[in-house]
Amino acid sequence: MWTSNKPINGLRHFVLVNKIKEKNKIINLMVSVIDVEISLKISNEELTNSGDWTEGWLSLPKDESITSDYLEFKLSINSKEEINKIFINKNSIFNIS
Repeated sequence: MWTSNKPINGLRHFVLVNKIKEKNKIINLMVSVIDVEISLKISNEELTNSGDWTEGWLSLPKDESITSDYLEFKLSINSKEEINKIFINKNSIFNIS
């Protein structure tokens, strides 16, 4: 678990889900604890030495851990997507046909 010292798309808490090697560098794949659509790749050097990240979960007031930038980000994504069909598994409790 890591806390960003500044909001990323309005969120600050992230979890490290994987480490990969790219061009002889260790890259951390991270995803927001709140929203899996917000993910990022960050070098191990930047994560541990930049001062932009704190290891662990910092308790923050809600308006600092989820900023208004998050709502703007979600609205910008949703306005670009069109939903044409909804697929429901035949075994789903939501299948009424």
